[in-house]
Amino acid sequence: MLDELRQLDGVPVLVCAAEGSPLRDDRDAVDLVAQAQFGHRAEWVAVPVDRFTPEFFQLRTGVAGAIVQKFVAYRTGLAVVGDVAAHLAASDAFQDWVRETNRGRHIWFVADLAELEQRLTTARRPGDTLPV
Repeated sequence: MLDELRQLDGVPVLVCAAEGSPLRDDRDAVDLVAQAQFGHRAEWVAVPVDRFTPEFFQLRTGVAGAIVQKFVAYRTGLAVVGDVAAHLAASDAFQDWVRETNRGRHIWFVADLAELEQRLTTARRPGDTLPV
């Protein structure tokens, strides 16, 4: 499967293939944001958990912060799609961060695309564009 643009509740989402290049740092994040915005006019990017390097899930490395900062700066939502249970069990800090990001409107951790679509549906209010 290749990366593809999908409409989830009317929101254009670039759904990344599981077998693509890993997101290692902020440069990879900028490349992906550019692909989403300029190549597909996507407002959100859905990236499978397997595309992130292990350092992303170890907050002390700063990798997650650098990647997330690029998505926020360029006003593009990031959905991390898949099972992060092992990472949650390994780190209280990561648990707290996931809980906080899931309360926001820019970065979400979701189990699958159906959950992402549900979140997009409930997050949208009349006149809103996502992310804000």
